[in-house]
Amino acid sequence: MKNKILTGGCICGEVKYKLTETPLFTQACHCKDCKILTGSSYVINSSVLENTLIVEGEVSSSEGLKGGSGKPFKAYFCTKCGTYLYTDYDSAVGRMNVRTKTLDKSKDFPPQVHIFTKDRDPWLNLKDNVICFEKMYDPKTTWPKESLTRYKEYIDSKL
Repeated sequence: MKNKILTGGCICGEVKYKLTETPLFTQACHCKDCKILTGSSYVINSSVLENTLIVEGEVSSSEGLKGGSGKPFKAYFCTKCGTYLYTDYDSAVGRMNVRTKTLDKSKDFPPQVHIFTKDRDPWLNLKDNVICFEKMYDPKTTWPKESLTRYKEYIDSKL
């Protein structure tokens, strides 16, 4: 599925994007910051190689935000409707995190793990078959081998 083209965009249609490869990994984040940023109990992000995200339309970004790692990140929004489309985390070298629900076929990318479940809303029950981490996970031991290979090849090509 590496070369499957995926599309997505904002709610008003002013910003559209393409992914030239499928996401590396999809996760649901329950951290306090994601809850505040989205006004929801958790957010679903799909990690993609930075060179596979092609954005058309005007976006603006936040400044001075810090993620669970303590490192800064920028959130990107449609300038017209404010839809939160993707994030660039300093700690995720070579990757971007697309807000999975902005994909046209988001149902094809359910969360593979739930992270920062220590901050999960107490009324939210996660099923037994869901992989959960109280904080962040190590991609080297959690991601599928194919995703790790694609990520390594991309990083090596930049050196």
